[in-house]
Amino acid sequence: MASRGRRGGAPGREDEPRRDERAEQQASTLQGPVLPPPPPVDYGVFMQGMVQAMQTQAHTQAALQAQLEAQICLDGAYERCTAGKS
Repeated sequence: MASRGRRGGAPGREDEPRRDERAEQQASTLQGPVLPPPPPVDYGVFMQGMVQAMQTQAHTQAALQAQLEAQICLDGAYERCTAGKS
């Protein structure tokens, strides 16, 4: 065979639009339903929540640290517990 081109003898340019149509069909079936945009964010409320969460975390951490130090004192490490306090 001395012909140049693709198998089946079809020139390359005729096949390209078909490939584009298939890609568009596949893309449209994969997207699913169109959702509405999310509601606007009130950044003041968001920041209040962040500050409250950080304060709660700091309070919890301080309470856990105090509990740990108290447990160390009860476990017999009294010298280490009272060494830094006067």
